[in-house]
Amino acid sequence: MDKISLPKEKFWFPDIVINEFMEENKAPSVPFIYLYSDGTVHDALPLRVVSSCNLNIYTFPFDIQNCSMTFNSYIYYAMEIKIILGRDPEIITASSKMVMTTMGEWELLDITAQKLSNKDETGLYTDMLAFYIRVRRRATMYVVTLLLPSCFLITLDLFSFLLPPQSTDRSSFKMTLILGYSVFLLIMNDLLPITGNTIPLINVFFSLCLVLMVTSLLETIFITNLLSNSSDFSPIPQWMRMLFLNCLGCLVCIPQRSKRPKSSEPETTNKYDVKPPKMGGPAEEDKALQELKSLSNILHTIRFEVEQQQKGNQSSEEWIQVGFIIDRLLFGIYIVFISVSFITIIIVWVNSSNQ
Repeated sequence: MDKISLPKEKFWFPDIVINEFMEENKAPSVPFIYLYSDGTVHDALPLRVVSSCNLNIYTFPFDIQNCSMTFNSYIYYAMEIKIILGRDPEIITASSKMVMTTMGEWELLDITAQKLSNKDETGLYTDMLAFYIRVRRRATMYVVTLLLPSCFLITLDLFSFLLPPQSTDRSSFKMTLILGYSVFLLIMNDLLPITGNTIPLINVFFSLCLVLMVTSLLETIFITNLLSNSSDFSPIPQWMRMLFLNCLGCLVCIPQRSKRPKSSEPETTNKYDVKPPKMGGPAEEDKALQELKSLSNILHTIRFEVEQQQKGNQSSEEWIQVGFIIDRLLFGIYIVFISVSFITIIIVWVNSSNQ
């Protein structure tokens, strides 16, 4: 049987395009096309597609992305090309998972197809066929390298509140933690996504962790200042006493210390009724009376100094108690924030794994 060779220009290659195509096709060319007796044309041209996809990175690294690939043909109405789906979406998904050899950052979930009607009144263009590809990011690496170290550092800063501020320099310890956390964020910055329509929730988590660390350092500086210079401060204002000592003190379970009872003795200059001894002459009586008056003035001055010292000590204790209340309040906020963050991360991770 003789071979029949047709000129190359006699072959017809359909102009089927992928709208999301980003680069040149580098797949090997196959110069064959199947033409059936009923007029059906089957083109099995392989394509290596590099496409674009809009990312929703709000729940990074537990995000699931929906990417689409739209097939259509720019032809005239005189010709009709039907872009049909040769297999069921379930079979396409199973076959795609079987032929995937690389286990990279993304995991294929499913592939679905839908015929899109082209609202072209001129009839110059045919309908389109869209494939929707759902992929899920593998979050284990990001959890180990990003979330766990950050949680460990913030937990370490939490337990630093248990250090006594009177005998330990907590500010140096907290400043070391802040520097270490800043270096950690700079190193791990390349792992965070830089494109997307929204700010990832993990970035908000990192920012709140850094804010809490800085706030705890400022609070530690305030506590240290109160413990060192509380005796030099003026008496605590009434509104601050009501807010911190009465309200917030009960909230954080720090009871208000009872005030020292004041003396019920009347404040008079002649409080000491000392009877002068009987003397023989008036000169001796005057001398003894002068000595008793001088002794009475000295005792009165000593008592006044003691009362002023007691008032200063009471004011100093109130300022120190305000500092302890603020310290306990920030400790409680820390616990609530860490608990809510852990629960949120676990819920988002579980929901992402179940999809």
